[in-house]
Amino acid sequence: MHKAKKKFGQNFLVDENIIADIIAAIRPEIDDNLVEIGPGLGALTRPLLKRLKCLHVVEIDRDIIARLENDYPQPNSKLIIHAGDALKFDLATLAAPLRIVGNLPYNISSPLLFHFAASADRITDMHFMLQNEVVERMVADPSTPAYGRLSVMLQYRFYMEKLLDVPPESFRPAPKVNSAIVRMIPLPADKIIVHNEKLFAEIVGTAFGQRRKTLRNTLRSFINEDEFAQLGINPQLRAENLSVAEFARIASYLDARHVETVSA
Repeated sequence: MHKAKKKFGQNFLVDENIIADIIAAIRPEIDDNLVEIGPGLGALTRPLLKRLKCLHVVEIDRDIIARLENDYPQPNSKLIIHAGDALKFDLATLAAPLRIVGNLPYNISSPLLFHFAASADRITDMHFMLQNEVVERMVADPSTPAYGRLSVMLQYRFYMEKLLDVPPESFRPAPKVNSAIVRMIPLPADKIIVHNEKLFAEIVGTAFGQRRKTLRNTLRSFINEDEFAQLGINPQLRAENLSVAEFARIASYLDARHVETVSA
């Protein structure tokens, strides 16, 4: 019996009803290029393999890798094992378009989300199990307590939907938090309103870095009050009050201003 390892944030899904609900939400098709992050003891792996010609899995735990290799001898199995850290896994090594699923380790969930977001143009959709608090932040609306940097930095690139609540007793060992399933679908290129992603990320990070302060104070090194007025944005607002589109408007204005300055 495999013992969950705290250093890998392991909590293994065991609730058959929840597993069935997740597979139904994913709707795997036989020819999908599907990647599972952290297959663990195979709760999702087994039902996925029944529906796919081939399944890629990324796993860091050597003991689990050994179990997988025993159950699915390499290299001729339908299951293709990529041993290593998902944060360092290069999705470009796999044929696009990709579908990604997984019960993400809660201790590195945000870095993983941003890692996969960097390959959004190669991805059809993603279905992840995450801490419920993280999912609530991902899908939050402006001017709500959960809305923050994570909300903005994912919403500009993805359509996201919370699908299922998953209680602690669905896992072994049971985590101390509630979980949820989220669906992430990359927005098509013509729907992406951010063009200078580095500048956009800098603006968003700076604004939320001191979220109780007004935009006049947090963004004073980027933009002045007259420019806020030109953009139709009240500088007395805080970062949590701005929509993704308004952050994008600021970034686009600053990017254009920089181009004009360089051209001059």
